[in-house]
Amino acid sequence: MEIINGKIFKDMLASGANNLSNKFTEIDALNVFPVPDGDTGTNMSLTVNAGVKDALACESNAVCDIAKVLSKGLLMGARGNSGVITSQIFRGIYQGVDGMEEINGFQLANAFIMGSRVAYKAVMRPVEGTILTVIREAADYTYAYASSTKDVTCLEVMEKMLEESLASLKRTPDLLPVLKEVGVVDSGGAGLVTIFEGFVSALKGNIIERKDVQESKEIAGAGLESEEFGYCTEFIIRLSEHGAKNFKEEDLRDSLSRIGNSIVCVRDDDIVKVHVHTLTPGDALNMGQRYGEFAKLKVENMQEQHENIMMNATVEKAPKVQQAKKKYAIITVAAGTGLKGMFTELRADYVISGGQTMNPSTEDFVQAIEQVNAENIFLLPNNSNIILAAQQAATVCEDLNIEVIPSKSIPQGLSACIMFNPDVDVEVNIAEMNDAISMVKTGQVTYAIKDTTFEGLEIKAGDYMGLKEKDIVISLPDKMEVTRQLVDQMVDEDNEIVTLIYGEDVNEEEATEISNYIEEKYDVEVEVNNGMQPVYSFIIGVE
Repeated sequence: MEIINGKIFKDMLASGANNLSNKFTEIDALNVFPVPDGDTGTNMSLTVNAGVKDALACESNAVCDIAKVLSKGLLMGARGNSGVITSQIFRGIYQGVDGMEEINGFQLANAFIMGSRVAYKAVMRPVEGTILTVIREAADYTYAYASSTKDVTCLEVMEKMLEESLASLKRTPDLLPVLKEVGVVDSGGAGLVTIFEGFVSALKGNIIERKDVQESKEIAGAGLESEEFGYCTEFIIRLSEHGAKNFKEEDLRDSLSRIGNSIVCVRDDDIVKVHVHTLTPGDALNMGQRYGEFAKLKVENMQEQHENIMMNATVEKAPKVQQAKKKYAIITVAAGTGLKGMFTELRADYVISGGQTMNPSTEDFVQAIEQVNAENIFLLPNNSNIILAAQQAATVCEDLNIEVIPSKSIPQGLSACIMFNPDVDVEVNIAEMNDAISMVKTGQVTYAIKDTTFEGLEIKAGDYMGLKEKDIVISLPDKMEVTRQLVDQMVDEDNEIVTLIYGEDVNEEEATEISNYIEEKYDVEVEVNNGMQPVYSFIIGVE
């Protein structure tokens, strides 16, 4: 393949996007930490599909026009850090082919160089051993090859990109010790390699087709925007005599993994507790019933819940006619009706539904910005993986005064809202809100989805883990003991306030027990809130 025209370029994009859609769960599984938030593949797939959908609909056959549409679609659909960086790679590629109806091999190699450079510039502190390293090393290697090869073809260039990106991906554990410790390669880099595999296949005349939902294990199906969709299936089994002899947690987990995700399977004597997100809850129940009788079971349609939330949100967030422009507006991100209520009470004008495992896109922020009518808008991402998308939205809406306050957790976001003062100027608010988030320590309790070791700490699937900021510091089967130990590692004599937010799997009695523990042991004020958040049993803010 000597040149790439518009049709061939579209074939490459379709093939790359389809390959990523087919393999995104494998990429999710590369997540370093055993917390149920492995969403790199999901974020990249949703991002790429958004851009490629627009690109395939482009009526022009010029590569430059298609690349321009692709770049904008990727930017608006970008989710998570991996999605934003991917969008920036292709933004650079567009800059490299601007004005070209067709491209040859050398021009393609140069476009990848541009993609690498633009991606690096988009990240304030680039980390080596990530997708950034993979695109840089592959692009540099390929450009050098193309520069020294007469009449280099586009297929040759793309094969070199794939070859070196694979080699670079294998080297990522040598650059990031945490990858080497867990024994995985970088998930973002793996996603990029998957896209390139699709490109090469298309150039060889074999456009990769998207597999159906069951084949690709695309839980909740194409078109849904989160692995949280499908049926949340929970049950407790009382093991029979025969079941107790034959039951093995790993066997049931393996069976469940073939039909779903977000799996927890924990045994305590003759009781087994199971949680799984799946499109076929009946199959999950049948797997469990082989070992005994149900003591309790619950199946909830998460897609229906999502649609109800979105429908209600649409009604609640509809623009008010002739609404007077305000001086300020706050847009924040949270998952859980209780958390949303907490932010609303603290003057948040718009709460985007999302968070861990449900990273909102750049377009979600843009739509929220369009809904609020204010001279100055503060964005609170409340998650380190959402900050880039918020910053991209601020860039898209460059005609407005938008400030991203880089809150990395729910407690930081709440503290920033508390410090916001509508009666002072923008600069004072920025300083006060940034100072507020710097004073907050965040802890979270969640469950492990796989066996692993983190900095010498042995972690078993199904155990509860205590996370202090980004570090896993405790892993035990007892949720309450993990929470108590986490509190002990976070609270000291200089602290005055502890905010305890309990999630959907915690009852009021358990929350009260932890609150009493803190008040009896430490001289602090404890504020208890029912956040109703998924994934995290407790979110703890210490100030």
